[in-house]
Amino acid sequence: MFRRAAFAALAVGYLSVTACAPISSYSGFQAIESDPKDVKAGVDTKSTVRSKLGSPSATSTFDPNIWFYMNQVKERVAFRRPKVVARNVTAIAFNKESEQVESVNNYTLKDGKVIAYNGRETPTRGREMTILEQMLGAVGHGGVLPRQDDEGVPGTRPGDRRN
Repeated sequence: MFRRAAFAALAVGYLSVTACAPISSYSGFQAIESDPKDVKAGVDTKSTVRSKLGSPSATSTFDPNIWFYMNQVKERVAFRRPKVVARNVTAIAFNKESEQVESVNNYTLKDGKVIAYNGRETPTRGREMTILEQMLGAVGHGGVLPRQDDEGVPGTRPGDRRN
């Protein structure tokens, strides 16, 4: 009897531990045959970098001579939100004239900064109506089209004779 209870307790413990194992997901640039860290300044050019690494993940908005290769790893445990555990960004800057690599900078998750998002909205004139007000708002106010005596009211066209 004691053996069955011990076995059941071990089985439940094993299942609870394996159920909480993190699930990893990889996204972005995946280095298969070469690594962005293998690019040498002054030696490689745009064409050799493209042949080694492929197309960049992104290019700089203001300078097309800066290429970025990015990847990240997220882990998710059970029902919790995914958490980024690793992020790598390699920025490769090229000379405009010779197209040779000027610098190779590697950034990790520790180099990132948290940006405070401002969720405020610009207020607009008027007020928000509830769903009930929207549904019942037109009840008792007549038709949708303007009446004849509404001539000259903003939103009507001159000579418009709708009934």
